[in-house]
Amino acid sequence: MSNNVQSNNLPLSGVARDGWSTETEATATCFCGAVQVVVPIVAPGLVNTFVCNCFDCRKVTASMFASNFTIDNSYLKFVRGEDNLTRWGNNKTPTSRTEMTNGFCKTCGTLMYRRSEVFPNQSYMRIGTVDDFNLHETKLKPEVEIFTDNRVGWWHGVDGAKAISGALTSASK
Repeated sequence: MSNNVQSNNLPLSGVARDGWSTETEATATCFCGAVQVVVPIVAPGLVNTFVCNCFDCRKVTASMFASNFTIDNSYLKFVRGEDNLTRWGNNKTPTSRTEMTNGFCKTCGTLMYRRSEVFPNQSYMRIGTVDDFNLHETKLKPEVEIFTDNRVGWWHGVDGAKAISGALTSASK
């Protein structure tokens, strides 16, 4: 951690109490605290932020959409628990029909990331795992919403986000 660490005033959520953030990175922790990583919250490590309404994201998150941020894997640092992740892959993704691997905490089941064959050097992290909830409203606020054609009727999307009816591609970032 750097000298500019913010750790007080983080909301009490889950079991772990050692989350922190700086101007350039933050911790993301599973609900039970067994898995914790440090992620970038600025470019070039932070690639993008987005909400996904695809049917796979709806199912894997047990919600109507997933709020995500994409990072370059070379910036991902495990603090603890890499050996406590279990991975499961789905090779029938809605659009690309390629492998999407999910990394879950073995203890509590928190989905920490998804990885795609299409972008093998990136991880799709869950915004809700980031310990500093202020970042959810600022640096990690979704800038794009994808698969808007699959959005449930009672939700009207992210204010100010670019709406895309299909998948996020390098051209649509």
